[in-house]
Amino acid sequence: MQNDPRMRSESGVLGQIDAQQVPRYAGLGTFARLPQRHEVASHDIAVIGVPFDSGVTYRPGARFGPAAIRQASRLLKPYHPALEVSPFATAQVVDAGDIAANPFDITTAVEQIKDGILGLVTSPEQRFVLLGGDHTIALPALQAVNELHGPVALVHFDAHLDTWDTYFGAPCTHGTPFRRASEQGLIVKGHSAHVGIRGSLYDAADLLDDAELGFTAVHCREIDRIGVDGVIERVLERVGEHPVYVSIDVDVLDPAFAPGTGTPEIGGMTSRELVAVLRAMRALNIVGADVVEVAPAYDHAEVTAVAAANLAYELISLMVG
Repeated sequence: MQNDPRMRSESGVLGQIDAQQVPRYAGLGTFARLPQRHEVASHDIAVIGVPFDSGVTYRPGARFGPAAIRQASRLLKPYHPALEVSPFATAQVVDAGDIAANPFDITTAVEQIKDGILGLVTSPEQRFVLLGGDHTIALPALQAVNELHGPVALVHFDAHLDTWDTYFGAPCTHGTPFRRASEQGLIVKGHSAHVGIRGSLYDAADLLDDAELGFTAVHCREIDRIGVDGVIERVLERVGEHPVYVSIDVDVLDPAFAPGTGTPEIGGMTSRELVAVLRAMRALNIVGADVVEVAPAYDHAEVTAVAAANLAYELISLMVG
């Protein structure tokens, strides 16, 4: 059986399996066919799966998201022409596997996810990208980031605010992580933003509560008026010089671009618009990120998984670019 040839940079960084020698559909399905964590002595960026969806309030299935994203990531190539960077040769990026979290106890799962991240990211110089999983996982991710960097600015791409208080009395769900993060002092109030918000709300007070928690919201309806450049300007001005955590719920995309998700909303961003905003964040100090809410049972032709895999690739490229 043919050994998997790895591309290695001049600096010794171990990269992808060479698709010119082993077809992309063959071999172990790590993210972008990158090395596993145990194959290298140290790493700069860890791609971490979190197959957890016990915090969903509508469609379940995001627990299968990490596997679907990894499968779709087989198409990713080593050079990013728009950012002019070879992320897998510039930094040691690894697939660090999955964090196993209790599917029956959300409080326990949150602790396990935080501890799992801190076990893989042990210094402020290291970065990570989580593959979700539902949006509950952003709370333990921000808790872990806080231990390494202190409070950070949050740039949150989503159809929904995710700053509600509780669902059925549960304080930690995929609709509450950023209220809890604000209450726990994990984000820099006044320097965090939602992008892509749309759809119906429970009450007009939802927006007022969100602003009091320290967020500004760029609603999807505004994109037609201010354009992508206007969105970029507002995000960069809001963040300032603070370290940044980026959280991407794939339902920020219109269901035409990401049907495989738990709470779809019409009138969303196009994948081109979202990528353009992300690429403009190149100068920011992105210390951690997630791509969540991929529910492959509702996907077709891997449309959502391909989008999520490419968004993770963009985030990695931004971290090294």
